[in-house]
Amino acid sequence: MRFAASPDDVLDRLAALRERDAPTHGGHVLSYVYDSGEPELDEVAAAAIRAMQPVNGLDPTTFGSVAALERDLVAFARDLLGGVEEVDGEPVVGSVTSGGTESCLLAVKTARDAWLAARGERPGAARPRLVAPVTVHAAFHKAAHYFGLELDLVPVLPGGAVAAADVAARLAEPGDVALVVVSAPSYPHAALDPVADVAQLTVARGVPLHVDACIGGMALPFWPGLPAWDLRVPGVTSLSVDLHKYGYAPKGVSVLLHRGRDRQRRQYFATTRWPGYPVVNPSLLGSRSGGPLAAAWAITQVLGRDGFATLAERARRATGALRDAVAAIEGLRVVGEPVGPLLAVAGDDAVDPGRRVDPHRWADAATARGWVLQAQPAHAQADGSRLPHTTHLTVTPVTESVLGELVPALVAAADEVRGAPRPDVTDLLTGMPDGDLDSGTAAALLGTLGLDGSRIGADGPGVGAMAPLLAALESVPAPVAERLLTELLARLVEPR
Repeated sequence: MRFAASPDDVLDRLAALRERDAPTHGGHVLSYVYDSGEPELDEVAAAAIRAMQPVNGLDPTTFGSVAALERDLVAFARDLLGGVEEVDGEPVVGSVTSGGTESCLLAVKTARDAWLAARGERPGAARPRLVAPVTVHAAFHKAAHYFGLELDLVPVLPGGAVAAADVAARLAEPGDVALVVVSAPSYPHAALDPVADVAQLTVARGVPLHVDACIGGMALPFWPGLPAWDLRVPGVTSLSVDLHKYGYAPKGVSVLLHRGRDRQRRQYFATTRWPGYPVVNPSLLGSRSGGPLAAAWAITQVLGRDGFATLAERARRATGALRDAVAAIEGLRVVGEPVGPLLAVAGDDAVDPGRRVDPHRWADAATARGWVLQAQPAHAQADGSRLPHTTHLTVTPVTESVLGELVPALVAAADEVRGAPRPDVTDLLTGMPDGDLDSGTAAALLGTLGLDGSRIGADGPGVGAMAPLLAALESVPAPVAERLLTELLARLVEPR
C-alpha cells in the first residue's frame, strides 16, 4: 500500500510536537499528571495498552478479557475502599469508566433515575435537587446540566470543608433531593468533607449519598489519622475513584462503585428498540478502548496494596515538605488543613500589602522557571462570604525527588512578585459589551489580556500569563467568563 507520508516522518513530527508540551514526567507539572517516579510502571502500562489496542470494550461477551480485567479492577477498588462487607444483603458492585467526569455523571444519572422510578415519573417530568458543597467538582455541574437536576450548592467554611449542619438545612424537605455529594477531598482546597456526619443526615432522611473520591481515593486509604470517609461509612451509597490519578494509570480510567445491584443497574442504558444489535452500555460511551482499562489493571497487579502504600508515603512526605516551605514564604499561606497529596495557596492577608504575594502572579513566575502550578479564581458564596483566589499544587511521589530544585524556585518566584498588585483589568471591563458575546468580540477581549490561542504548539506550553485572565474572570459575570474561556479553547483547535 502507498502511504500519504512515511510512518517514520509522521512519528518524528509527533515527537517534535510533544517536545513543546509541558513535561509529563519529572515533577515539574503540579497538576493534570500523576508521576509515580517508577519508569517500570510506564513500561508495563504501555505494553498492556498495546496488547489491548484492537479490542472493543463495547461487547465483553465477544472480548472476554474486558470483563475479566474490569472485574479485577472493581474488586481491587472495592477492597481498598471498604466495600467488601455486604450491608443488609447489598453488595458493592461497580463499573470502570473513562474518567472521573464520567463516573460523576453516572452517579448522578443513577440517582436521578432511582428518584424518578420511586415516584413513577419519567425524565423531564420532574426536576430533583442535587445537594453539594460549592467546592464539589465541576463534573457535578455538568451532570446537573445534562440530566436535568437543580444544583443546590452549600457554602463551605473558610478551610474549604462543608458543615454538616449546613447540609442538614438543605434537607429540611428532602423529598425532592435525588442525591447528596461530598468530597474526599475536594479538589480546590484538599478539604475532607465530614462524610460520616453527613451520612447520618442522609440515612435519617432516606437520601442517597455519593462520595467523590476521584482524586483522593487511591491515596487516602494510606493517609494516617483520618476520620471514616469511604464505603465503611453507613449510608454511603456510591463512591468514585480515579485510577489515572493516584492509581498512576494513563488517562482515562476511573471506577464507580455502588452499594446494591439494583441501584447500580440504573446506571446502565439498554435498548432493543432498533433493528441493529441489542445495545447495553454500563457507561456513557458505546465503543470503548480496552487500553486504559488494561493499563490500570496491569499497574494494580504489579503494585498491589503495599506498592500503593509506598508511593502514597512518598507523596505524603513531599506534601508535608511543601506545606512547610509555603508557610516559610512571607506573603503566602496554605488554605485550611489540606488532606491528601494536594494543597491550595493563597495570599496572606495578615501581612502588609507591600509584602503580600499574589498567588496567581506567583504561579506565573514559577511557570517561567519551569514549574507549572494551577491558578484558581476566587469564589463568592451564597452566604456573602468569599473564598480567596488561590494556586493549586498536586503532589506526586516523584515530587519528593525534586524538592531540592522546586522549593528554591517557589521562593524565588515569590520574591520576584512580592508586593505586586493583581493585574488591572479596568480596560477590559470598560469595553465589555452588553448581552451575549460573538466569537470575534470574545477573541478581541482575550487579546486585550495578552492571550493568543494561535501560539499554542508554536512556542511551548501555555497561551500567556494566567494572572490577567483569572483577574478578568473574577470581574465579569459567570456567563461572560465562560464564554471567554470557550472562545480561547475553541480557537486552539481550529484549523489554520
